[in-house]
Amino acid sequence: MKFRLSNRLYYLVIVAAVAVIADLLGADPIIVFVLSAIGLIPLAKLIGDATEELALYTGPKLGGLLNATLGNAAELIIAFFSIQAGLLDLVRASITGSIIGNLLLVMGASLLLGGLKNGTQRFDRRTAGLNATLLVLAVIALAIPSIFDAGIASAPAAELLFNEGVAVVLIVLYILSVVYSFRSGKPDPHAPIAESSGPEEEHHKPKWTVRFTVIVLVLATLGTALVSETLVGAVEPVTEQLGLTEFFLGIIIIPLVGNIAEHLVAVQVAIKNKMELSMAVSLGSSLQIALLVAPLLVFLALLFNQRLLLVFNTYELVVLLGTAIIAAFIAQDGESNWLEGAMLIAVYVIIALAFLFLPAAVAHPV
Repeated sequence: MKFRLSNRLYYLVIVAAVAVIADLLGADPIIVFVLSAIGLIPLAKLIGDATEELALYTGPKLGGLLNATLGNAAELIIAFFSIQAGLLDLVRASITGSIIGNLLLVMGASLLLGGLKNGTQRFDRRTAGLNATLLVLAVIALAIPSIFDAGIASAPAAELLFNEGVAVVLIVLYILSVVYSFRSGKPDPHAPIAESSGPEEEHHKPKWTVRFTVIVLVLATLGTALVSETLVGAVEPVTEQLGLTEFFLGIIIIPLVGNIAEHLVAVQVAIKNKMELSMAVSLGSSLQIALLVAPLLVFLALLFNQRLLLVFNTYELVVLLGTAIIAAFIAQDGESNWLEGAMLIAVYVIIALAFLFLPAAVAHPV
């Protein structure tokens, strides 16, 4: 069993410890928030790596399920403490931010850098197109509670039951998509990504023992929980001191922190001209958020007597539908180039600026 800090991201675990200590010592909330955000990056990377290692022992099918379950562990943990603290606007914003971040920033960076190095890149348009179509349908399903909420809000019990029903349907649809990927023989977008050094080496051999992998997974998850609690605790003071809205932190900052390790993988494989894997990561992660994470959070909130409804404001609905449609168009032809990547990143920057200057009173969902 070998455990080497070959990935420099692992060294940032020290920052996670410093963030917790700084919080205990009553340091400035901005410092605590920044340190916590940086410290979550290596912890998310460790969870992802440990999950991939464990998946190599369990086989591709169970491995894909493990990755689907734990792939967004960091974001789920952050959402858990946000719900506990009553920051429901932050949670809803992070759902939107994760989807648009994957479809615009991650896919955009992958297309841009991959295209600059390899020229026009190709991928299986049937698989990518199916995932993109499913994503558009998922976003439409998320929009329906928002559209109908105005007519149901007068009956709180019916409103909650309606949202729970939508959540159940989305989870069932997600399960069906995983079953289809297994039975069709197509690459599972949630399966572990095996990086190779050359065309002859296609299989990623385990580097860690099962016991060590489980230990790393448990410790990284506990560390993520501890640092996430510290991060969430600093949200309100940071918004007051910097003049930022809780909504902006949720839609831009939190998704970047929780998913940056997965983002880097998508870009790296695109540079290696493995565009099909890169598309699977960006589209697959968005599907997880829309069909699995968001519905689960509805039921998780009930444990804290909170009502987390899948009700998004008009601005969120516009960017969600817009980005899903753009992703579907790009996936349909089975080809990509660096200009498409530049356009996606440009749209993401414009959206980030729009939410940065959106007043808090307007940003809060209805």
